[in-house]
Amino acid sequence: MTERTYLDWNATAPLRPEARAVMLAALDAVGNPSSVHAEGRAARRVMDEARRRVAALVGAEPANVIFTSGGTEANATALSPSLRAADGRPVEVLLVSAIEHPSVLTGGRFSADAVMPVSVGTDGVVDLGALERHLAALGREGRRALVSLMHANNETGVVQPVAAAAGLVHAAGGLLHVDAVQTAGRIPCDINALGADLLTVSGHKLGGPKGVGALIRRSEAVSWPEPLIKGGGQERGTRAGTENVAAIAGFGAAAAAVRDLAEGRRLTALRDRLEAALVAEFPQTVVFGAQAERLPNTSLFALPGVKAETAVIGLDLARIAVSSGAACSSGKVAASHVLAAMGVPAVLARGAVRVSLGYGTQGTDIERFLAAWRTLAQALSKDSRDIAA
Repeated sequence: MTERTYLDWNATAPLRPEARAVMLAALDAVGNPSSVHAEGRAARRVMDEARRRVAALVGAEPANVIFTSGGTEANATALSPSLRAADGRPVEVLLVSAIEHPSVLTGGRFSADAVMPVSVGTDGVVDLGALERHLAALGREGRRALVSLMHANNETGVVQPVAAAAGLVHAAGGLLHVDAVQTAGRIPCDINALGADLLTVSGHKLGGPKGVGALIRRSEAVSWPEPLIKGGGQERGTRAGTENVAAIAGFGAAAAAVRDLAEGRRLTALRDRLEAALVAEFPQTVVFGAQAERLPNTSLFALPGVKAETAVIGLDLARIAVSSGAACSSGKVAASHVLAAMGVPAVLARGAVRVSLGYGTQGTDIERFLAAWRTLAQALSKDSRDIAA
């Protein structure tokens, strides 16, 4: 049987062998990491090593890493009016870019009327002028903001000017949360260089297991938010419940494996090769965010007349896994809020297909995709012309 070609690494990365190995070993650790006996201390050491590795990936101190069930929980924990800066004053308003992940757009524990969107340009980059105006207006009212800005968008791959945003936020006395789920292990993601007060990372995006993530703070000058899950003293009192030791161990191993960012240049070359071939074959192809800095592994494109949902199914039948540019939930495809925020016409946005690459992607995978896309796009484009006629 022909092998499948996996090109949906932004959704989840295959488990790295290093992560698998440490997880299997950790499954044999019988102790509860909160127990003081030898078995408990052994489990605690596994977690301590993983915490050190995750911290090192983003230039943080291990004591400033708390483990969660994933990026969504980390985001929900971070977005809290209970946050306090060094002077003890609270944040009252949440500013979020219009292209954030749904777990951020929902506002976490802020009330709906305390959440304000910040626009982006047609290139998918947050409008720093709009952010500055929002912050200034809040300052005149004597209110402080928590700003949540993703490091790079999961659909387009567009990298955001996080360090510049941090300067604006801190000058206004606010705090900055950064969702770095898509960037950790792919491009430089140092919490200090970015100026993020809180940072979210997810295990399965970088080759660790699903169901584990971390919320990381830059320094002790920023308080931890009030716990989202209460009832125990785990994770320094910030997240109750017995920790998933095996998953945390796998997360740490994956974090160590991607720390050198060795794949970036190779993946950029593969992505550029893919996009050049798409445009050469079908000149009407639109590559979203191509004018901006992007992740090396991500391409979101559309061909007028081809619907993404149909294309994704057709490619799946051709044994190629990609995704729609639209937000997916429970297998349902919805309109992409990211492309809408960029001003992309709905009819074109409905055709957005995302191809995302990873350490296992080879040139043969690109060629296999291009061959399948050529056949599929020609057939679907003809069908759409026939229907229009």
